[in-house]
Amino acid sequence: MAKAAPEEQLRLLDLQALDSTLNKLARQAAAARSNPEIGTVAGRVAEVDAELVRATTELGDLQRELTRAEDEVQSVVTRLERDEKRLNSGTGTSKDLTALQHEVVTLTKRRSDLEDVELDVMERVDTAKAAQAEVQGRTDGVRAELKALEDARDAELADVDAQRTRVQVQRDELAATFDAGLLAIYDRILARRGVGAARLFHGKSEGSGMQLSPGDLADISAAAPDDVVFCPDSGCILVRSGDWEKQQP
Repeated sequence: MAKAAPEEQLRLLDLQALDSTLNKLARQAAAARSNPEIGTVAGRVAEVDAELVRATTELGDLQRELTRAEDEVQSVVTRLERDEKRLNSGTGTSKDLTALQHEVVTLTKRRSDLEDVELDVMERVDTAKAAQAEVQGRTDGVRAELKALEDARDAELADVDAQRTRVQVQRDELAATFDAGLLAIYDRILARRGVGAARLFHGKSEGSGMQLSPGDLADISAAAPDDVVFCPDSGCILVRSGDWEKQQP
């Protein structure tokens, strides 16, 4: 049976307190990294980003359509101005002038029709711009919400890491003061069970949270004060307090 002075065993509780703090900080960091709210908001960002792409694509298509409509109107205006100039000059045969008059009428009608189309497309462009701006606003809002959550997570992780570094230094310094054999037993149990040492108080193991049976308590009572005893349920080292044998009222 492994042996260690009762005072040495009692100091294991200080080491366990530091290890428990490190475990708590590890769980806190894991919870911060896996914050479900960040995942939810990130999903919303993906949705509004896709919506923004659709709105931007629709706006781009309409702007190209408007450019084509403007080009068609300008082409007709150019031809119309040229024909009107020739017609006003009065040069040419009667047949040519009659043909020009007919073409001016046709082009005038064509210009009116194209300008109606242009106006319709312009109105659709304005509507698409408003829709895209609205989606952009929502996108910016959701992205800001995500950034705020990520910044809070990063700040929490930085704080946890700073705490972990401080506690780890304390843990390493304290661990260095233990007998190597006792520390090896403790570390092995800690790695396997998550708890390396716990107090035995009023017949109850604080490692398992269970009241020990009379037989187990009798075995521990028979052990020497410097014997290292173990919790029959959790397997951790049981550190006997001054009144460990007293039963809870």
